[in-house]
Amino acid sequence: MVMRYITTLIFVVVASCVGYSLYSTYDSNPWTRDGQVRAYIVEVTPRVTGQVTNVLIKDNSQVKKGDLLFEIDQSVYQAALNKAKASQKQASALLKKARDEERRAVNLEKRAPGAVPVLTLNNLGNAVETARANVEVMQAAVEEAALNLQFTKVYAPTDGYITNLQLRQGSQVTANTPVVALIDEHSFWIEGFFKETDLKGVDDSNQTLVTLLSHSEYVLEGQITSIGYGISMQDGSTGNSLLPVVNPNFEWIRLAQRIPVKVKLTSVPDDVQLRIGMTASVKIMKGSESK
Repeated sequence: MVMRYITTLIFVVVASCVGYSLYSTYDSNPWTRDGQVRAYIVEVTPRVTGQVTNVLIKDNSQVKKGDLLFEIDQSVYQAALNKAKASQKQASALLKKARDEERRAVNLEKRAPGAVPVLTLNNLGNAVETARANVEVMQAAVEEAALNLQFTKVYAPTDGYITNLQLRQGSQVTANTPVVALIDEHSFWIEGFFKETDLKGVDDSNQTLVTLLSHSEYVLEGQITSIGYGISMQDGSTGNSLLPVVNPNFEWIRLAQRIPVKVKLTSVPDDVQLRIGMTASVKIMKGSESK
């Protein structure tokens, strides 16, 4: 009987020691399984409206900065450029005419003072200035038309991956409306959500250990780059009549809120492809700093 009590006591002591050790480890190095892979998504947006005549990309393909993604019908914009150039020539001709008329009047006034009224000379000078301004306006119109013609070809703004491609040849695109999602391949990071009670003593110099659910054989090293300063508030949001919305239910057990912690991986193995939304576990090494 005594041995049974001694054995039970030993098991309790060992369990307590193990539990305390695990708690101490977790307290000094917070850990969460609530992590996700994130990256910046560039919304490729055409700057002109028209019909797509050529699509040079495929869904889930990799592109490099400057690669041609798709082309928009150029005919309308080429015609607009030709029209602007013709208007520019016309404005230049009118400027030449105004200058010639002013020059003749000035020369006549020099040979026979008083032959040309002052008002006429002023009007001729104003006509030259107006014609010169019209030439500048037409020059700007030519530049704008040339830019619009260039915008019919849409290029990749950064290295990345095309995903969820819905664009097809013959589609009608509208200026300033996104049509292609491009994931910036240089912007991947891990977003870990930690309980607010775990962030005491954590700063952006701490190192982290990250394990991806899809590649559990790797333990990736990273560094905290930032800690979120706020999360969405459920109670207190504005409802009808500008009054705050308050949840009538209150749990006796107060749950700690989760704060996002942004982690940048220092290196990624060649056979690991990061994808937005992948699940990750993140462990913060308190007291460790980047060198």
